[in-house]
Amino acid sequence: MEKAMFYKKKNGQQVQCQLCPHNCVIKEGSVGICRARKNEQGDLYSLNYGEISSSGVDPVEKKPLYHFYPGSSIMSVGTWGCNFACPFCQNWRISQENPPVREMSPSQVVDLALKKNCRGIAYTYSEPLIWYEFVKDTAELAGEQGLKNILVTNGYINLEPLKELLPLIDAANVDLKSAADRFYLDYCQGQRKPVLESIKLMYTRIHLEITTLVITDLNDNSREMEELFAWIVDELGPEVPLHLSRYYPAYKLDKQQTSLSMMKYLYSRAAEYLQYVYLGNTGLREFNVTSCPNCGAEIIDRSGYRVIKSIEKNSCTECGQEIAGEF
Repeated sequence: MEKAMFYKKKNGQQVQCQLCPHNCVIKEGSVGICRARKNEQGDLYSLNYGEISSSGVDPVEKKPLYHFYPGSSIMSVGTWGCNFACPFCQNWRISQENPPVREMSPSQVVDLALKKNCRGIAYTYSEPLIWYEFVKDTAELAGEQGLKNILVTNGYINLEPLKELLPLIDAANVDLKSAADRFYLDYCQGQRKPVLESIKLMYTRIHLEITTLVITDLNDNSREMEELFAWIVDELGPEVPLHLSRYYPAYKLDKQQTSLSMMKYLYSRAAEYLQYVYLGNTGLREFNVTSCPNCGAEIIDRSGYRVIKSIEKNSCTECGQEIAGEF
């Protein structure tokens, strides 16, 4: 166990975790909602520090990040636990259960990324923000070695710890699950507003892309989706890449997979607001091409997670228009 950051002591050996907006008050010997932070004799400890449930070398497009060094290899690492409880979680075996793990130190993760000739490290699979201390220590070492650091996250974190972490982070993909507060309350057991605040802060500090899982009958309402698209444009800008990901039955949710016709329709609506929109989990290659928002030239072509054609700097090869991202 590693001593946790961001908590305060309460009466009777209770502690209040201040890492995420749950702000759990935890009795001695108990854990918070995420299951990964425990009160031991009046102090808070991280239970998953150095515990790796999953790891592997991925294309950066799999995170998904389409505007961050396209075609690069990324060392992905994850632990267990989550501060949400989504019934449609596709990684529920590690986010909601107790998977087998192996121990790795921050320096071992960095050494492995270097050995595999990776561009950087992605903290992913389960929720990396509840792995805060390990991510922070690893990201600091990785940055010293010239590696990039990526978060794949639900964005559910208080602003103070996020501000402390972001100087070590280069890019993030945030899962913006819905435009509706009720969706977050009913299906995630959390709040939407803190996620929006995290996204706005990340946008000012690092490269940001957003993913929304489109779920049949839950968040595929076109009016609500257009509210989500409009929020991105109004609060961030039209250049933020949006990945609309197709839902398949998983974990506790057994709704019918999202139809391709709905995915295509929402793509067309999103493209009226945003410059870069992509469809995930569809197998439709034409919806994963990056086109210049000025002249329409196809500047990045992808087949699955493989980049077939790309650019080496952030401008269109045809008209010189600036392309959002890092290349």
